[in-house]
Amino acid sequence: MNYRRLGKTGLMVSEIGLGGEWLERHNAEECKAIIDHCEAKGINILDCWMSEPNVRSNIGTAIKGRREKWYIQGHIGSTWQNGQYVRSRNIDGAKAAFQDLLDRFQTDYIDLGMIHYVDDEEDWNNIINGEFLAYVQQLKAEGRIRHIGMSTHNPTIAKLAVESGIIEMMLFSINPAFDMLPVNGDAEVYFGDDFSTAVDGISPERIELYKLCEQNGVGITVMKGYAGGRLFDAKRSPFGVALSPLQCLHYCLTRPAVASVMVGFNDIHQIDQAVSYETASDAEKDYASVLANAPLHSYSGQCTYCGHCKPCPKDIDIAMVNKLYDLALMQQEIPSSILDHYRLLKTNASDCIGCKSCEQRCPFGVSIADRMKKAANLFQ
Repeated sequence: MNYRRLGKTGLMVSEIGLGGEWLERHNAEECKAIIDHCEAKGINILDCWMSEPNVRSNIGTAIKGRREKWYIQGHIGSTWQNGQYVRSRNIDGAKAAFQDLLDRFQTDYIDLGMIHYVDDEEDWNNIINGEFLAYVQQLKAEGRIRHIGMSTHNPTIAKLAVESGIIEMMLFSINPAFDMLPVNGDAEVYFGDDFSTAVDGISPERIELYKLCEQNGVGITVMKGYAGGRLFDAKRSPFGVALSPLQCLHYCLTRPAVASVMVGFNDIHQIDQAVSYETASDAEKDYASVLANAPLHSYSGQCTYCGHCKPCPKDIDIAMVNKLYDLALMQQEIPSSILDHYRLLKTNASDCIGCKSCEQRCPFGVSIADRMKKAANLFQ
């Protein structure tokens, strides 16, 4: 495993990190097996944005006795209310949720205290000018967090954070689909003979952000590096061509300021697949030749199963419904395993009341209510 300096935090983190989201769907034994294997492969950074109590406890149990081997990204403002995840700026709620994280992780500090999921300028202004930032800074002064970070999907907000001088590192969504926006409306410009692995195909706003991070020593850890797996299938990829996990990782790790890609692992094989990046050949990692010949594409309204659509007033696991729906559409007939998973959900797409509160929280503009109708029709 290779290690990179995470900006001015000075922490040397593994190029491949563990994004903990998928651990929510594993029991304690399975969770420990995944974390143990990650550690054995040299992975030393873990992101836990989830507020669900069981997964926090399972992770804490898995790293017990080996806490010093892990750098933990713990999110401040990710709360658990009435059995659901809720992003909150309420100080009392944030304090209780952060103490819960410490207790369940069986630790007295978090390496990277992440201001959770800031995608709106009004939200950012309220945070830095109010009691929320004061609380985060207090945590750092007390040693309960070692560094101040932030998670965002919005390059404009990310730029404001970098320029503020407050944020030491950030968790940001990066992959070829998110980066290569055809700002002049002609995607062929970005995928012709002149395509390079430098900056030619990336939107100017993102070019500026990555350079700004590099110049200011704000390290980046990456989320959504695989775009929810959509880039692995030519039919689902916005480019019309498939990329491999290694190519996606290489794309992310060639962006300025990027130190680590946080990958969600569902099993041991996926860990080995990602870690093989460290010994892969240049040909195996080359994404440029694939994208150079990609057809026209567009990328909007695509669910990456991130879970930020929560909470749902009907307690629908929207990300899981969307995932099962997307998997079902890939088959001529819906596999029984997918149907079984869907039928075991406590609530499902047919319970959607069309309030669209989830759509207001979705970072990627997914028409969730419409997808719930389609999923309900498909699975009925």
